[in-house]
Amino acid sequence: MSKSKLIAPYGGKLVNLVVSGEEREELLAHASTLPSIKINPRALHDLELLAIGAFSPLDRFMGKADYERVLRDMRLIDGTVFPLPITLTADPYELPSVGEEIVLRNALNDVIAIMRLEEIFSWDPEKEARLALGTNDSRHPMISEMARWGKVCVSGELKVINLPKYYDFIELRRTPAEVREELAAMGNDNVVAFQTRNPLHRIHEELTKRAAKQVGGSLLIHPVVGMTKPGDVSYYTRVRIYKALMEKYYDKSRTLLSLLPLAMRMAGPREALLHAIIRRNYGANHFIVGRDHAGPGNDSSGKPFYGPYDAQEMLTEYEDEIGVKMVPFQWLVYLPDEDRYVEVDKVPEGAKTQAISGTQVREEYLATGKLLPEWFTRPETAEILREMYPPKHRRGLCIWFTGLSGSGKSATAQVLMALLQERGRQATVLDGDVVRTHLSKGLGFSKEDRDTNILRIGFVAGEIVRHQGTAICSAISPYRAARNGARKMVGNDNFIMVHMDTPLEVCEARDVKGLYAKARRGEIKGFTGVDDPYEAPIDPEITLVGDGVTPEDNARKIIDYLEGRGFLLPEKI
Repeated sequence: MSKSKLIAPYGGKLVNLVVSGEEREELLAHASTLPSIKINPRALHDLELLAIGAFSPLDRFMGKADYERVLRDMRLIDGTVFPLPITLTADPYELPSVGEEIVLRNALNDVIAIMRLEEIFSWDPEKEARLALGTNDSRHPMISEMARWGKVCVSGELKVINLPKYYDFIELRRTPAEVREELAAMGNDNVVAFQTRNPLHRIHEELTKRAAKQVGGSLLIHPVVGMTKPGDVSYYTRVRIYKALMEKYYDKSRTLLSLLPLAMRMAGPREALLHAIIRRNYGANHFIVGRDHAGPGNDSSGKPFYGPYDAQEMLTEYEDEIGVKMVPFQWLVYLPDEDRYVEVDKVPEGAKTQAISGTQVREEYLATGKLLPEWFTRPETAEILREMYPPKHRRGLCIWFTGLSGSGKSATAQVLMALLQERGRQATVLDGDVVRTHLSKGLGFSKEDRDTNILRIGFVAGEIVRHQGTAICSAISPYRAARNGARKMVGNDNFIMVHMDTPLEVCEARDVKGLYAKARRGEIKGFTGVDDPYEAPIDPEITLVGDGVTPEDNARKIIDYLEGRGFLLPEKI
């Protein structure tokens, strides 16, 4: 079969910033003489996609003109459609002067690239969030992250010396040029790409096969293995599933599985457009878009951040301009009497149907250890999921107490720990005062230091939860953004916020440590509840009052809640 003529890369040419051979060795030696900064995981993913051409026509982190027009109009300064900013932030004190060079290193201090600084400009995280994400709601997973980025953006020519090093699924990590070569060898002019950050079930399998047949071409299964939504199934688990299904259930002569190291923004419609542009660079001219594509869930009021079809509508609006046609994700249901899937609006009258929602998968099957039915998912998928996701009462859990000083957090946490251990759940208490003595020693009480303290607790709690332990965190944690950052680190499904809603006058009357009195006298500045605000949770899982109720009674209310959620098995009488 002859090679096909795939659609040209976005902008007409694939960018390649990776140097090799003698130039690489010279640059590596040169890097040792230059100042350097460490870039965060998101920036590292972005740099990788810039380097290999996935973000073509971008050949650098955006400068000020491109950045501002992208936020305003979703276009680069030359008029090319590009929906989201791709920037590198830093703190000014880290940087040399414009015109000089700086080395970009990863968290392990490895040299990744050299940038010639051409621009340094200020940015406003609230403005970027409002324009790019459409919200400043602290429940959006990007909001707490953006607050920790550097104060300025930097841009300039990049020479990439080393791409990030991976040790897993190496055979599936292909550059756009490599994917395009393999797709061309399949001999089909049309390619439909499928974006996924979830396990593939039978409906997804059916949908992707139908889409390939509909366009009369090849299928690119292109899962994101960079940063996704907090709480998503780990990519290790997902890719094991994709590999198992590819081996047994897909036609390899027209299907390609490849991994995408993208750091998602969860920006809904704008992100769907970015995903389509990326897939064009990988050789696709059709892209499957589902309901609420790249949506982060619900906001603080319980409403979805984006409309269910906003992403489909936006991609349809721009599909002619970017050269990628939107293929809608058709919702399918199973007809058990006929052993087939049909579109929900084409179910024969009176036909029996079966369907399982994502919530049912998590709560009724994985949470209880029950194997998913074969009509819903392949046996290989069901086994991998059951192996990686034990029943809920065996999973990790974080119980996060927040409230004013003296509200009863620590007392309730101590009782709760004893009750949990009585029930066989090993628990670790991360108390705010104790953490400040050890983990956060040296931090002050500025907003920045308080946020750092909370995020450190969140990081430790996340590690405890990841290893099936129980973390009981007791800290004032006065700011919503930092609390949501901690929730993000742990994962929403395993994070239970307990608001100790004890009135200020009660807390102040207790004043066991004498802190309120010192704050009133002006001896302590920035004390929560006196001259610094406490931002009460908008939607905590549990609200308790520490006045007129004993810590034991409150702890038992939490135990009842955990039983109701399945985190504890009912006591045997």
